[in-house]
Amino acid sequence: MTIKDLKPALVWSIFDRITKVPRPSKKEEKIRQFLLDFAAEHNIAVKTDAIGNVVMTKPATKGHEQAPTVIMQAHMDMVCESNDKSFDFENNPITTIIDGEWVHADGTTLGADNGIGMAAALAAMVDDSLVHGPLEALFTVDEETGLTGANNLGEGMISGKMLINLDSEDDAEIFVGCAGGVDTTCTFNYHRSVAPTDFCYFRINISGGLGGHSGGDIHLGRANANKLLARFLWNLSKSHEISLSEIDGGNLRNAIPRAAHAIVGVHTSHKEEVRVALNNYVAAIEAEYAGLEPTLKIEMESVDRPEYCVDSTTTANLVAALYSAPHGVISMSRSLPGLVETSTNLASVKMLPDNKILVTTSQRSDVDSRKWDIANQVEALFTMAGAKVTHGDGYPGWTPNMNSRIMEIARDAYKELYGVTPAIKAIHAGLECGLFLEKYPHLDMVSFGPTLQGVHSPSERMHIPAVERFWGQLTQILKKVADLKD
Repeated sequence: MTIKDLKPALVWSIFDRITKVPRPSKKEEKIRQFLLDFAAEHNIAVKTDAIGNVVMTKPATKGHEQAPTVIMQAHMDMVCESNDKSFDFENNPITTIIDGEWVHADGTTLGADNGIGMAAALAAMVDDSLVHGPLEALFTVDEETGLTGANNLGEGMISGKMLINLDSEDDAEIFVGCAGGVDTTCTFNYHRSVAPTDFCYFRINISGGLGGHSGGDIHLGRANANKLLARFLWNLSKSHEISLSEIDGGNLRNAIPRAAHAIVGVHTSHKEEVRVALNNYVAAIEAEYAGLEPTLKIEMESVDRPEYCVDSTTTANLVAALYSAPHGVISMSRSLPGLVETSTNLASVKMLPDNKILVTTSQRSDVDSRKWDIANQVEALFTMAGAKVTHGDGYPGWTPNMNSRIMEIARDAYKELYGVTPAIKAIHAGLECGLFLEKYPHLDMVSFGPTLQGVHSPSERMHIPAVERFWGQLTQILKKVADLKD
């Protein structure tokens, strides 16, 4: 059995087609062309804007022309994480595997975030058995790395008053609010020094962390590979002079780093002390994360002497800043119990050309002032360490509207179909809804989706029965809205 054989067949068959189209963030040309070809194949009206967003429109079912226009919205891009670093996300399709009630990929992210949202919207656009009012399907670019599509949505691209964001990850839950966020980048300029000849060198490798979404999973306390690496280097530097020649960790601002490595040297007379220190460190970390990080590995191997290393001052400042940088939950919401209010993710460390090291962090909060407070704390720390710090433009949160009409319809639709009243929630992860609301203040919005786990990591998987309920809820909402008058 393949995913094309699952029910609802139309949704799964379209999702299967989507998994075969490469779609990394900022490289959405192939998936955009897929959407344009899909529209042509089904005689659907379609348009694009300057940034690359795509909107399809479908007239109402006969007799429902006066109903409010509903916008179904999903994003084109996917997070590209793989257990095999050689996997080419720009050219290779995703291989899907059915495992009981779950679908996952073969060692990579599945791309159900947000491929399943795209599939559901496209299915609604071609399923002539559905009853609905006027429909618009909005597909945005670059949600994962910058919310670029939502932030630059062209004038007149959408006309509806109700928007259904199809980018949430929990069955029987409806989201009516989300956190805002801002990225902070910290750039170190270093001098290259000749690597000492009387040092021995090691590659310290951290791998196999669970990682996950830096919004949706930040409260789980999973290991941050950058923090683990910095902690070992800091402790090593307290008792030994170290020579750092290479450091790399994490990839995306919205993914908890699963892996990191460094090439570091110490004087040859201390070689065995380093091995003992690592063994003790591994034992401590295994105890700290017992039951939480079953596949986490910390390993060390000897390597040849590199030609150059980072100057000692920058090494000390970088290691100290990474070790002391905040990561994880900063505060919990007082208005919505169990919801993270403010967090920060020490997302990536990259060595760039021209002797630069770039550290990327991502801050989120339901409270705008707290979002900037934690971003400014990161700035203060890395500025003291000698880095040049800049903040992105950020994106706004989405304040819950508990009087939302579309929320009531979505809640009632799920209860009518499945006998369960879905929970009404806000989410700590960022959604595009806040940016849509800035441009179109009249929008009435909700977000929901099927159950996904492990998003933004190769352990991403999607619950098969939840997809059928997701589709049922969406089509029932469209039917109920079709009976309204605009």
